[in-house]
Amino acid sequence: MSIIYITIDQAIKIHKLTVQVSGGGSNGILDSGKLDSVLHHIQNDDYYPTFEEKLNHLVFSANKFHCFEDGNKRIAISLGAQFLLFNGYVFITKKFIQEMENISYHLAAGKISKELLLEVITSLINEPEYPEELKLKILNAINSNI
Repeated sequence: MSIIYITIDQAIKIHKLTVQVSGGGSNGILDSGKLDSVLHHIQNDDYYPTFEEKLNHLVFSANKFHCFEDGNKRIAISLGAQFLLFNGYVFITKKFIQEMENISYHLAAGKISKELLLEVITSLINEPEYPEELKLKILNAINSNI
């Protein structure tokens, strides 16, 4: 399966639209170079051999790298959803958006690790619901005093 990737121009447009639709904020870009690097880096199959790993790095990096003045948690969700849509994962996109609204906040706060995020994303794509073990990992991470 050939993967369709998001370009930097598309990502900037997605950010602008996300900010407009989700209640406002600044459209300013702090570091387009970081974002461009992430968008290119996920194309490297040596580092990110699976679709889930590519999506995970995209969401994590958009959330944590603060490439935009405002809306970094929102753009992480929007870019992830667009990446899913571009690649035929229409069936999971709504659930991804809903689940990531909670996860994205805790990811930004440092409660959810990149490794746990990968487990969440993999489960969202491949399972009808989170297994109990993953639910407990999420709960423990959110309740930790990091």
